[in-house]
Amino acid sequence: MNANWIKVFIGAFFEVFWVIGLKHANGFWTWTGTVISISVSFYLIIVAGRKLPVGTVYAVFVGLGTAGTVISEIIFFGEPIKVEKVILILLLLAGVLGLKLLTNDDIQEGVES
Repeated sequence: MNANWIKVFIGAFFEVFWVIGLKHANGFWTWTGTVISISVSFYLIIVAGRKLPVGTVYAVFVGLGTAGTVISEIIFFGEPIKVEKVILILLLLAGVLGLKLLTNDDIQEGVES
């Protein structure tokens, strides 16, 4: 795994924070943390997307962020655990992993116009 994929994973990690922040932020500091998380998340995805296939980067980013948000809601906010939800998250993660494994890790420069 190269540094660009690590940026995607870290960006997805910050995505979980800002998605939770959009729902639960209620003051200056929580909104500040949400804005910082949005900025870090999108910056890392933009930088990674310059070298990796953008469609795959976006799919991995959103898939990991979605799974992380659902798991966080279950762990931290008392969302009920449903077997169907767990199965669908595992299916989503399997798809994300499959996309990652099938993507060529060779660094690609943007097409010159």
